[in-house]
Amino acid sequence: MCVCQTMEVGKYGKNATRSGNRGVLLEPFIHQVGGHSSMMRYDDHTVCKPLITREQRFYESLPPEMKEFTPEYKGVVSVCFEGDSDGYINLVAYPYVENEAVEQDDMPERDQPRRKHSRRSLHRSSSGTEHREEKPGLASDSTESIQETKSPRVDLHIHSDVPFQMLDGNSGLSSEKISYNPWSLRCHKQQLSRMRSESKDRKLYKFLLLENVVHHFKLPCVLDLKMGTRQHGDDASEEKAARQMKKCEQSTSATLGVRVCGMQVYQLDTGHYLCRNKYYGRGLSIEGFRNALYQYLHNGIELRKDLFEPVLAKLRSLKAVLERQASYRFYSSSLLIIYDGKDSRAGMFVECRPEMRLKRVDSSLPENLQDGSSTEPGFSAQPKVDVRMIDFAHSTFKGFRDDPTVHDGPDMGYVFGLESLINIMEQMREENQ
Repeated sequence: MCVCQTMEVGKYGKNATRSGNRGVLLEPFIHQVGGHSSMMRYDDHTVCKPLITREQRFYESLPPEMKEFTPEYKGVVSVCFEGDSDGYINLVAYPYVENEAVEQDDMPERDQPRRKHSRRSLHRSSSGTEHREEKPGLASDSTESIQETKSPRVDLHIHSDVPFQMLDGNSGLSSEKISYNPWSLRCHKQQLSRMRSESKDRKLYKFLLLENVVHHFKLPCVLDLKMGTRQHGDDASEEKAARQMKKCEQSTSATLGVRVCGMQVYQLDTGHYLCRNKYYGRGLSIEGFRNALYQYLHNGIELRKDLFEPVLAKLRSLKAVLERQASYRFYSSSLLIIYDGKDSRAGMFVECRPEMRLKRVDSSLPENLQDGSSTEPGFSAQPKVDVRMIDFAHSTFKGFRDDPTVHDGPDMGYVFGLESLINIMEQMREENQ
């Protein structure tokens, strides 16, 4: 039963009635490293996020040459809070119902509750009951406050044996090893709280379906970069514009046109991901940004020099594409750089730390990630990398949605960020030849 209303399953399509399938249970996307809207796992190849009309329309009107650098847009689903027999409330997706679902930006910004950001990571309980089957949602007897909910169950599949550890600037390496990026659960809980508090009588929400851009990677190493020298959209209130400008002035957004919003990088020497979040990125100097990029390209044993050329080629191609997009502005957009931590030039290898006694890098991988292939990854084949633009809730271009402000030329703030990134990587490549 839906929390807001009694639902007739049949109205959501044949699959719901004939097979007894009550929709798709949405789970936190375990590789979300940044952002504030929760990315949810829909299936192996698809994620979803709360729909903002401007972002949806932008995906629908993308120039063809930009599609290589953005996630594939797959449509819209209706999402509902739904209780289960165990007393949990879950987010469940159904085929889109016209005129019944609402999008996140229906509510004026001034009416939306301000989020309380905490630097404390939200993580799975370490109690003896942590292996019981839990649902990604909240206990139904906690309708007034979602903050007291149990940790969600996350289906880890191939990544289940690869733990995450959050690096914190104040306390060093967290002692807690968990099975998802801690930022993903943080965003999930905040998203649930936001949806519940916006309006008590909402029935269904619209969510965007987007390509899961890391699904090709066995051990996705992800760097989330906030691009551009300006982050606020043309429609931002004076208060929000002032906040965003201050963040830019106090970070590398002003000096480099790019700042770190989050990362996870797989460490071959320890067999886990190291994670950073946006608060870390905001405090970096130019040199600190260089060090963060170096850390992202380091697998715990060596710097992945083989990544320089393929990543640089992608960045240069994207820069050329964006320089041709006159009047486009990508305010508050992010750029994801992705590579596979399973590939390694150190492949067969190596003398690393004496206490590790490794004969092969692959032996440090979880058993279920060793494919037994006789070909050595990273030796003959060029490493697989990807570069994708995401988050278009504040993007605009001439003629888009009758926007009153029309900009001239390409988005030079974004292009400046790409130039900085390219220059830093080229310098790093020269220094480490």
